[in-house]
Amino acid sequence: MSVSDYTETEGLPKADRKPYKPWSYDISSAKLYIPRFTAGQDRWFAAALSGEKGKDPSRIAVFAERPKDKRWEMSAVVDLDSTKLPDIALDGSGYATAVAATGNKQLAADADVLRTAVIDNFATGGTNTGAKVFDPTKASKQQIKVHEETTRKFGKLGTTTFAGGTNRFKDAYALKTADGGALLLFAHTHTQTDAVAHSGLQINPDKDDNAWLHGIPRTSVTYTFVCADAATVPTKAAPSRLIGYKCARTDASGPPVGSARTDRA
Repeated sequence: MSVSDYTETEGLPKADRKPYKPWSYDISSAKLYIPRFTAGQDRWFAAALSGEKGKDPSRIAVFAERPKDKRWEMSAVVDLDSTKLPDIALDGSGYATAVAATGNKQLAADADVLRTAVIDNFATGGTNTGAKVFDPTKASKQQIKVHEETTRKFGKLGTTTFAGGTNRFKDAYALKTADGGALLLFAHTHTQTDAVAHSGLQINPDKDDNAWLHGIPRTSVTYTFVCADAATVPTKAAPSRLIGYKCARTDASGPPVGSARTDRA
């Protein structure tokens, strides 16, 4: 369970809290991609994981070494839209090759470009950079669908806008693929701001927002989402492919309405 999941669950009435079912992976079917590193380099590896024995991977995770704590921890995990992963380039000993995820001129796009394009999918439906950077995939189409459906949910009673947020998780990881491109895993943060169209209206928080909004009606609410993304990137000037993403709400805030009688949005 993530910190955001725990926070959200603790905000619910006890009767509404569902028993937590931890996700576990089958070790025998895990596919490990372990790069070679030289002394002094940060060490990490990627793993394609399945929740059931004999099943194809449904998630890809990154495990990174934390030298200060003298331990390894899972630093990123992404749900995949397809169990077909790109072929990772392996050397004669079976080691993968890590490549630079940012500032890499050998790739059509680096993590910063991909992050900007993903945020644009939410913010504009991909109008500015999202549709230029990404080929249409299930993941990118879903992000655009979130934009289209959420920005229309209030009709004339309110508005919804998406924007990039302060990203605390700037680590990005990249593995060379057999075609010379790369598989990139990175994080982004975006916000969603709901606001009433005019005075006299209010936004009534959903019970899932209780942890942050405590059931108090607001005139606007800004939600913050932290997301993990995975994409394949070619070497030539061609679109990348978003192959999966996972988002979690980490905050919500907004000004309460006054005590006057109001309609509801």
